[in-house]
Amino acid sequence: MDEDTVPFGDPELWRVSAFRRAMEGSADSTRYNTLSPSLLADLQRFEGNGSGLEVLEVLAACLRHPQDVALHLDRDDHVLPLTVFPRERLFHTPLPLDALYATRFDAVRLLQVERALLHAPSEAPDEMTAPADLCHPLGPLLWHLALHGPRHELLPELAGPAVYRIAPDLELVMPMTGALGGAVARLQQESMSLRALAAWPGFDSERAARLLNGLYLQAGLIVSRTHPAAAGDSWFSTLSNW
Repeated sequence: MDEDTVPFGDPELWRVSAFRRAMEGSADSTRYNTLSPSLLADLQRFEGNGSGLEVLEVLAACLRHPQDVALHLDRDDHVLPLTVFPRERLFHTPLPLDALYATRFDAVRLLQVERALLHAPSEAPDEMTAPADLCHPLGPLLWHLALHGPRHELLPELAGPAVYRIAPDLELVMPMTGALGGAVARLQQESMSLRALAAWPGFDSERAARLLNGLYLQAGLIVSRTHPAAAGDSWFSTLSNW
């Protein structure tokens, strides 16, 4: 069997070991030089934290700027490619959706990020147009990564003394039931600090952070740092070193 690719459902995906060897032979294994200056500056903030870039940090950054990016993820020692089109709120992957969402997202690690070679489906497709049948709504993927991915703390854009509320025009892309549904309903009615949200039944500080990260990635979170409850929430400030 060729070591570069192995059967892993449909299609075949590279082994991570082969991918790393190929990147070691590249002049710039991160391919940062292909990113826009604003996105590059955003991502470079995380280089000194010792743990490298996280998937959620990169996705948040490419949504903010925005730029189409190609991510290569370590998924069970095989390379999963994802191309993200933030303007169209789509992503492309060769992996079937049922296999993608069966992924253990907490174990996924980012291998590489670069400017996308593919572009989103359009009315005038060419050879670099991503196949429409392999493009899917980005919102549900962002939710899954926020709720089940490796990051268990607030994104740095949200950290610090603050209170949070759901934007009135947010349309949820996934049904929210149980404790999550109750917390979402409350956030639709009033502002809450992380400390107050963590005390909600069925929640703790990690689950509260994951929910707020997910809402932020849906462009549905209002963050207030001038609210009286934010200034008085001293417990919150001990949760993060940002």
